[in-house]
Amino acid sequence: MSDKTPLVLSTHPLHPQAEAKLEGQARLAVASALDAETLVREAEAAEIVIVRTPLPAHLFERATRLRAAVRHGAGLDMIPVEAATAAGVLVANVPGVNARTVAEHVLFAAMALLRRFRLVDRDLRTKGWLAGRAHAVVTNELSGRTIGIVGMGNIGRTVGEIATRGFGLDVIANSRNPRSVPDTIPYREIDALVAESDIVVLCCPLTDETRGLIDARRLARMKRETILVNVARGPVIDEAALVEALRNDRIGGAALDVFDTQPLPADHPLLALDNVVLTPHMAGITEESMARMGLGAVEESLRILAGELPVNFCNPDAEPRYRARFPRA
Repeated sequence: MSDKTPLVLSTHPLHPQAEAKLEGQARLAVASALDAETLVREAEAAEIVIVRTPLPAHLFERATRLRAAVRHGAGLDMIPVEAATAAGVLVANVPGVNARTVAEHVLFAAMALLRRFRLVDRDLRTKGWLAGRAHAVVTNELSGRTIGIVGMGNIGRTVGEIATRGFGLDVIANSRNPRSVPDTIPYREIDALVAESDIVVLCCPLTDETRGLIDARRLARMKRETILVNVARGPVIDEAALVEALRNDRIGGAALDVFDTQPLPADHPLLALDNVVLTPHMAGITEESMARMGLGAVEESLRILAGELPVNFCNPDAEPRYRARFPRA
């Protein structure tokens, strides 16, 4: 393919269906490493960068041919949007395509804690059948419990739908925009929500307002049997306060897919706790969701390369500077 063919740099490999959609229309390069220096260097020739890892802000100063940063997913915390806007680089994302994926993970993780799957599996393997079975009498069902959802975007609404229709849970919710909460779901202020819920699910974006949202004070307001599920971002929880609450059995348990530091350090205290289910930031990843996210990111990329604006345009303030850089767009 000619060097004049637009270059799309992806921080990670794309699903084969997404790669196939690019064929003949753009060259695809996958970043050789994810450190800032490598990303900046390899983005210099790119017209589009598809993002699954944090980008350094100065990448936009060096990548003079760059038209857009397209998020392979929904959350924009990996893209320094202000720097992109200042440089006249469009930012787009692919919202909603993994909402069902994450929502299924939420209910799976809650059930794993309520049914003590980690302990049952461990003791069955190491101590025998009866040792594993002994946990059964203190396990619990989902049905009849109250689930409090923080954040009512695509994921939060899907969690609520599955929880109500599939498991008979009572749903309450909190959102930075109360109007985003469906009329069928009671709205609660955050302090009331954590006190009332048997399961607290965090699926809100990371903002200045949500950073440290679940702190020692709010953990203390929870019931002793409450389960906390985090599929948002690690810093939404005060991690040190959570470790302390879990060590002291102040809450029933936690299912965590995201952390303050990723990858999770090998000596992290969460790894030593039995009342925790840990997953490596994979709640939104399945074979099916990777295909949907990859195709969505590629479709936005091709739309931009064709001179159009993205459907999911996240920084419209960048448009005047963008059009000055690319007059034919």
